[in-house]
Order: sequence, then C-alpha cells, then structure tokens
Amino acid sequence: MNNNSYEGFDSSNFITFLYQWKRTFITVAIIALVLSSILSSPFFITPLYKSQVILFPTSTNAISKALLNTNYGGKEDILEFGEDEQVEQMLQILSSNVIRDSIISKFHLFEHYKIARDDPYRNTVLFKEYESNVRFKRTENSAVQIVVFDRDAQMAADIANDIAVKYDEVKNEMKRKRAIQGFRIVEREFLKLKLEIAVKEDSLTKLRKLGVHDYESQVEMINRQLAMEISKGNKQSIRRLEDRLDILALYGGPYVSLRDALEHDKKQLSEIRAKYEEAKVDAEQNLPQKFIVSSAYKAEKKAYPIRWIIVVISVLGALFLSMLVIITFEQIEKLQLKKKV
Repeated sequence: MNNNSYEGFDSSNFITFLYQWKRTFITVAIIALVLSSILSSPFFITPLYKSQVILFPTSTNAISKALLNTNYGGKEDILEFGEDEQVEQMLQILSSNVIRDSIISKFHLFEHYKIARDDPYRNTVLFKEYESNVRFKRTENSAVQIVVFDRDAQMAADIANDIAVKYDEVKNEMKRKRAIQGFRIVEREFLKLKLEIAVKEDSLTKLRKLGVHDYESQVEMINRQLAMEISKGNKQSIRRLEDRLDILALYGGPYVSLRDALEHDKKQLSEIRAKYEEAKVDAEQNLPQKFIVSSAYKAEKKAYPIRWIIVVISVLGALFLSMLVIITFEQIEKLQLKKKV
C-alpha cells in the first residue's frame, strides 16, 4: 500500500491522488484495454450485420370500391398512404406467427441458429432468438421499419425483404377469405334472381302465345271494336271479340302480375349484378398492400458489437472500480491507524 496517504479526499487533492497512483491506473487501463479487445473479438462475440426495410401501408381495403364503384362516398385511393390505423394493423400482421413460422421454415432457422432438434424447449429458444434478431417499429413519419440482425449479412437482407413480401401475401389472403365468402353470398342471390327472371319470362311467353300481349291496350282496343260491332249488329264479330275478352279476363291478371314482377326483378338484378362484379373483383384480384421506401441490402460492415464502445466503457469502468477499491483500502488503513493511536 502506498505510504503517502493523505488526510482527505476532495476535488482539491484529486489530481494528487491520480498522480500518486498513476502506475496502477495505467496498468489497470492497459489490462482492461487488452481484455476488452480480446473479449469483444469475433472469437467471443459473434458479429451481427443489420439490414432494414422501410415501408408504408396502403389505405385501400376494397379494390372494387377504390377502382370500380363510382358511387362510393369514401376517400379510398390505391395511391394513398395509410394512416395510424393501417400502421398499427401492419405492425400486428408483421408480428404474427404466420409470418414468423414462414420465415423460420424458408430460411431453416433451427439449423441457422444452431438449435438442437431434440431440445425440449427448442421452440421457445427459437422464438426468443427470432424476436431478438427481427424487430418491427414505427418511425416518426408513420412508416414501419423492419430491422433484421444476423451473422450472415446476405441472410439478414434476404429475411428483411422476404418479410415485406410475406406481409402482402398474409394480408391479401386474410382479405381474400372474407371476400370469397361475400362473393358466394352475392353469387347465390344473383343466380337465384336470374333463374326467377327466366321462369317469369317463360311464363309470359306462354301467355303471349295465348294472345295476351299488352293487357291494358288490348282491352281498350277490343272494347272499342266491340262497341262498333254492336252498333252495326255484327253478331259474328261480336262473338269473336267477346271470346278474346274472355281470354284476356282469364289470363290478364297473371300477365300483369308477372309483367310488373319481372320489371321489378330486372331492376333488382341490375343492382345485384353491380355488387356481384365488385365482389368478384375483391375475391379474385390482389393489390400490393404496402409502399416500399427502402429495400434491404447486404451490409458491408457489422452493426454489433461496436468494439470501440465496449473498449472505452470497459477501460472507464475498470478505472472507476480501481479508484473505488484504492479509496476504500486507504480509508480502512486510516481507521486502523487511528485505533492504534
């Protein structure tokens, strides 16, 4: 122990304290420098490369409403960026187990992360490793950032880009399942109404063959002719016209009902046809669900660990700890000397 002890320790004698123990501090600093340099090397810490994708969600939900329906009062535009709600939806989908499991399978992450298949907790270990290396976050400009760390620079870029692709696939598949169900409902109603119209048109055709073409005008015309024939006393013509009126009286009611119902059904069919076409587009067509601002590329420099930071922190920490140890021992030594006195 250094015999040049001093009576106090404050800012006035701090420089003196450092000078007295300069050899010790230099030695500690050199040892910390060497050890931190060695322990932060690739032999002890696996270097990781960083790749990222920056993207914006779209605002479009229904393709048909954005492209086909001119009467739609919404603000959907296939070229419009999504807002807060779409950003939160994107983050949830990116974090889903569907995308995670797909990436694990495609890039063989069990083998890549060197996780034993017979490990009873292999899935837990794998998921934690995945979550530590794959991160999703919202940027200040309401974009979404996909960040991937990996010891293989190309692998990191490939995973980041593939996650962006999988986002489109997963969201479109989610929407497609619902759109197909909606399309089938509209299709059933559409085909049912077409069949009903065909049956009514067939019935009207049969009534026309019986002589009922336009009930109201026919009745008016025959009554006018009948009055003329009655005034002339032409019994044969009167009988013929009365027979025609009997046919109209028998089939006129069904004709009018069918005709009016057919007109109503055709108007309804026109409306359902528009919904049918929209639902078909939504069920069969896909649009990209994102705008990619920046794709991932193979990093040239590692992102972790940053060795100079580790070295600086280690050296400063070692110096601070050694300073505390020295001060502690000096204080203990002083107390022992006082007791002896």
